[in-house]
Amino acid sequence: MIYAENIFLCIVVPLIVSLVFVSGPARNFVLSFLVGMGVCLLGAYISGFLTVVSGMTAEEVSIYLSPIVEEIVKLLPLLFYLYVFSPDDESAFLSAIAIGVGFATFENCCYILTAGAESLTYTLIRGLAVGVMHVVSMLVLALGLVLIRRFKVVSLAGIVGVLALSMVFHALYNLLVSQPGVTSTIGYILPLATAALLYLPFKRLMGSKR
Repeated sequence: MIYAENIFLCIVVPLIVSLVFVSGPARNFVLSFLVGMGVCLLGAYISGFLTVVSGMTAEEVSIYLSPIVEEIVKLLPLLFYLYVFSPDDESAFLSAIAIGVGFATFENCCYILTAGAESLTYTLIRGLAVGVMHVVSMLVLALGLVLIRRFKVVSLAGIVGVLALSMVFHALYNLLVSQPGVTSTIGYILPLATAALLYLPFKRLMGSKR
């Protein structure tokens, strides 16, 4: 058993102190990183509660419920930032990436403390697969929301559509890695492959803004 709240406090305290000495994009990144860690802890609480009340196994929750819960809690702070502060596209993407990195970092810390870090292969998989998956899902959300805002078609249907896309990506990853063998290997490769595919559209979108 680990005490996730204690781990959370241990990591966030120096980051909060660092906010006194940074400004601009650096402060935006640190704040968004902290938000990512916070929503990861919130998502764990919600998923744990749903596990108890639904009677599902941990594997079933990871496939059917966790992608919904985690993508919603990651989306909400990004939506708040976009439509309350109206940042430029670059700041929006920076915030989205930092939320994804913060979420992945805290989740990986908790998993590694639970399972141990003796296996280099396991820790690399956690970083290159699970960690990248959360960053990619946030990039998908940010790309979709920025396009919706840029083309002035902001609507509930558009936001739900972007959210559904990130949920499907997350659930597909969890489903693939739940099965050993070739299927799990494909799942581990999926986040990095998707990140590579998103690179050109991302650079093109940012270049067109300039």
